[in-house]
Amino acid sequence: MSSTPATGASPLDRFCRLLDILAGAALALMAVMVFGNVVLRYAFNSGIAVSEELSRWLFVWMTFLGAVVALKEHGHLGSDMLVSRLGRTGKRVCMAASQLLMLGCTAMLFHGSLAQVKINWEVEAPVTGWSMAVVYTAGIAFAVPAALMLLHQLWRTLANRLADDELVMVQESEDLAQIKHGQGDSK
Repeated sequence: MSSTPATGASPLDRFCRLLDILAGAALALMAVMVFGNVVLRYAFNSGIAVSEELSRWLFVWMTFLGAVVALKEHGHLGSDMLVSRLGRTGKRVCMAASQLLMLGCTAMLFHGSLAQVKINWEVEAPVTGWSMAVVYTAGIAFAVPAALMLLHQLWRTLANRLADDELVMVQESEDLAQIKHGQGDSK
């Protein structure tokens, strides 16, 4: 993706930076609530019931927001043992196939999350009384930007607009990546 000249970052980069901030805030809030509850339980034999429910919800949201960022950065787990040995055409075919499979999974996640939001719209959470649809909306919040990114990546793959190093999305391990880039220790 090209950068916007005025800011130096593309809209996608800025969006993912916002998601990073939101996920970090969710993690910090979760840590405070859980730690506070532990202290209250052991020191004062009490606790804040709402913090357990909110911590679970924040964990779900943090996971899905982080998954969007990981998708953009190609940070999900994978193996390049076969793909890295193929020629450019083979790599493009595998890339397009993987992007189509990911789009299919994303579409199923969107459809299932949307159905759960509709089903749980009137269901109240036990402690907060808020709609349980809030939890399932996280799946939609992942699926929409993920589908857009995957569609863009698929277009770039089919239009042959990927550099050779972009055709393999994963590395076998961090150690192997460091060796390939000359950063490993020589023993």
